Amino acid sequence: MKNIALAMLTAATPALAEPQITLAPPQSLAWETTAEGVAFAALSGDRWSEPYFAMVRLPAGTASPLHFKTAAMFGVMIEGQMTHATPQQDSPAVIGPGAYYNVPANLAHVSTCVSAEPCVTMLYQDGAFDFNPVQP
Repeated sequence: MKNIALAMLTAATPALAEPQITLAPPQSLAWETTAEGVAFAALSGDRWSEPYFAMVRLPAGTASPLHFKTAAMFGVMIEGQMTHATPQQDSPAVIGPGAYYNVPANLAHVSTCVSAEPCVTMLYQDGAFDFNPVQP
């Protein structure tokens, strides 16, 4: 009887999924491009409703308008050179491949791809994506 009960319990308990490694070569990324030409490739999460990881590609020379986001951004540069600057910064630092950046939530800033090549970053945002323009 004990063996039957154990067999029934085992059969009724779903097997725990084994952890899986995710490998995503660049050509497998599903890029979605905005009307402004900025492209997002989701890595984890839904950027419209929750924290997310994504690859982000900005065309060379792209400069955002002054804006803020209600979630903090954390990024690592993969390709190109960028600046992220507040209106008070006269000469923002230029960052390139391997550099880390953090733009705090609710901080008005301009992000610019200053290189002759597109800028690609791996981005984590600790809340849903939004883009709130600020009048200078």
